[in-house]
Amino acid sequence: MCRALRDSGVDVLLATTDADLNGLLEPKLQTITTHQDVPIIFFKKQFGDSFKYSRSFAQWLQQHVSDFDVIHIHAVFNHACIAAARAARKQGVPYVIRPLGTLTPWALGQKSLRKKVFWHSGVEKMMRNAAAIHYTTRSEKNAVEESLGLNHGRVVPLGIDIQSTDSADDFRNLFKLQNHPYVLVLSRLLPTKGIDVLLHAFLSLVRGGFRDWRLVLAGDGPSDYVASLQKAVREQNATERVLFPGWISGGLKMSALQDASLLALPSHHENFGLCVMEALACGIPVLISPHVNLASEIEAAGAGWIASIEKSSVEHALLEACSSREELVRRGLLGKEFAAKFQWPVIAKEFVEVYREIAG
Repeated sequence: MCRALRDSGVDVLLATTDADLNGLLEPKLQTITTHQDVPIIFFKKQFGDSFKYSRSFAQWLQQHVSDFDVIHIHAVFNHACIAAARAARKQGVPYVIRPLGTLTPWALGQKSLRKKVFWHSGVEKMMRNAAAIHYTTRSEKNAVEESLGLNHGRVVPLGIDIQSTDSADDFRNLFKLQNHPYVLVLSRLLPTKGIDVLLHAFLSLVRGGFRDWRLVLAGDGPSDYVASLQKAVREQNATERVLFPGWISGGLKMSALQDASLLALPSHHENFGLCVMEALACGIPVLISPHVNLASEIEAAGAGWIASIEKSSVEHALLEACSSREELVRRGLLGKEFAAKFQWPVIAKEFVEVYREIAG
């Protein structure tokens, strides 16, 4: 997002805590550095895995927020976001908030007591005083505004940055998938993603004759949940048909996407589903639940299959998809056409329009 905005002529600084970097880089704290062509400044997270309290970040915001025309805040329920909104209000700087799906009725029902405390301790004021609330889908906007009475939302989807790889066989060769079509899951392996339902539907399918097909569960998750999925596979003597390659990224991820026959995400709740849009951009059709907020648009585009999170429904969709190579290709081409409007240069222009409007 930041790179696309810079390419559109916006002067961008990404300010954040050092939480959740997971060794990806060793930041120089409180010093502006450049990472992947984006200026970034990091601040030490002092405590709270979710709250991410950082006194130094709050102090910097109070001193420097007036240097900017617009503040774009990504997330709601943590200290950094509340501190940014508070500093912006104090200095009279307009700010945009992207709630990342955390304000939908389903999301607010998770750890609801904690979120109610947050809501009354500053989040409500933060939301109502925002110059705009940034939703990534119209479904998210409608759900939040109807339940919370907010009325100043703007829908700008996330963009995708697909860089095709010439090594399309890398993933196949590494995991011995030669001559096997496969269904790909590219996600955190969590109960909320509907992975267990997909797994059992797939196992029923291969018992019924689709023995060449493979299911690739590419991601990580809580060890006990992943272990339960692996146990179910062993009990069905299907270890050759269901693969757990772990989290993949970079060229290997692109190789896995480009060579998949179908991407599946039958999630109980999914605000945008970036992997879904990435698959469509590669010409790969998708199988998703109605709770993925792009489901209605994807269904209208004819770019995949929508199935309720029930074994019979998912199995029926898998059967229809895996039975026809021609239909997979047809829906994949429609998906690629649909995904073209989600390229980052297109999306960046929408952001610039929003920023100019609220800054003016």
